[in-house]
Amino acid sequence: MNRLIRMSVLASGSTGNATYVESDKGSLLVDAGLTGKKMEGLFSQIDKEIKNVNGILVTHEHADHIKGLGVLARKYGLPIYANEKTWSAIEKKDSRIPMDQKFIFNPYETKSLAGFDVESFNVSHDAIDPQFYVFHNNGKKFTILTDTGYVSDRMKGIIKGSDAFMFESNHDVDMLRMCRYPWKTKQRILSDMGHVSNEDAGLAMTDVITDNTKRIYLSHLSQDNNMKDLARMSVGQVLKEHDIDSDNEVKLCDTDKAEATPIYTL
Repeated sequence: MNRLIRMSVLASGSTGNATYVESDKGSLLVDAGLTGKKMEGLFSQIDKEIKNVNGILVTHEHADHIKGLGVLARKYGLPIYANEKTWSAIEKKDSRIPMDQKFIFNPYETKSLAGFDVESFNVSHDAIDPQFYVFHNNGKKFTILTDTGYVSDRMKGIIKGSDAFMFESNHDVDMLRMCRYPWKTKQRILSDMGHVSNEDAGLAMTDVITDNTKRIYLSHLSQDNNMKDLARMSVGQVLKEHDIDSDNEVKLCDTDKAEATPIYTL
């Protein structure tokens, strides 16, 4: 069988993020936001080995996306891809990643890696130069988009029509407003440089879902200000109001901070 794109959300949330993407020619890891030991455990959940990965793509320098990066890089000798500004931020936190494993992948570039044409694009988040990725292979398209305060028209144009999305659905606005976070933290999350709410995620999805789209993985849920059932219900309601059937046309899938999703073939 020609497996065009296979993927698993290994972990997603405020405590750590990592996604596995595979073609017939190779595989890539997007972010390594958990300890090396935990990353190895997540790979074992999907019966894969980190040593076989062709490289790690970094989205931005926040700890929940790079915690295990240095350990995995040194232990397995993997090439690491990030943009120039993100590398400068990573090096301040971990200067021990070997130079010959560091590769530049700047925003709005497309690179051929592990059988994919990987397209990068900027998002709006409080990191130095955050970017996410679209994976293209044989007419199939998989988008990873989390950690953004809003989804711009430019982003929508790049990601529209993906067969599957990993899409941020970070918080319920009412839960966030009532929680014990300091007001400054709440303002950051709610800002254009923060995170997308359930409702805003649903609205953005209505502009990028096409007949090609079969699955959306609701991702980067706040452990304090969201719940899986609530995210699914809130996003599903917005889609329903725009005549998109999340029961039959597009499946909304949960992700977890410590349990990998089953490998899905697009």
